[in-house]
Amino acid sequence: MKVYNKLVRDLIPQVIEKSGKKFDIHIAGKEEYGKLLEEKLMEEVNEYLEDKNLEELADVLEVLVGLAGSLGYTEEELFEKRRVKKEERGGFFEGVVLERVLE
Repeated sequence: MKVYNKLVRDLIPQVIEKSGKKFDIHIAGKEEYGKLLEEKLMEEVNEYLEDKNLEELADVLEVLVGLAGSLGYTEEELFEKRRVKKEERGGFFEGVVLERVLE
């Protein structure tokens, strides 16, 4: 028996069940859910840093959408905030590095 005690995607129990294995799960309460999402974000970011591929980026994005939801925001609100900030301050596409600001 392998112990995980970590947040997994919503359909993972069905995937495990189809494989014929038994498992235990519980639904996290609000406080636990927020903490687990933050831990999952670190896990997924580390996986991205190791593999640097689109699949890992998609996992990071999914956790960010989950975090937004746990804070009471919709996915649409998250992406709208991104759009507004990008319009006002730009994105991270040109590689601009701020070295210093002279007074």
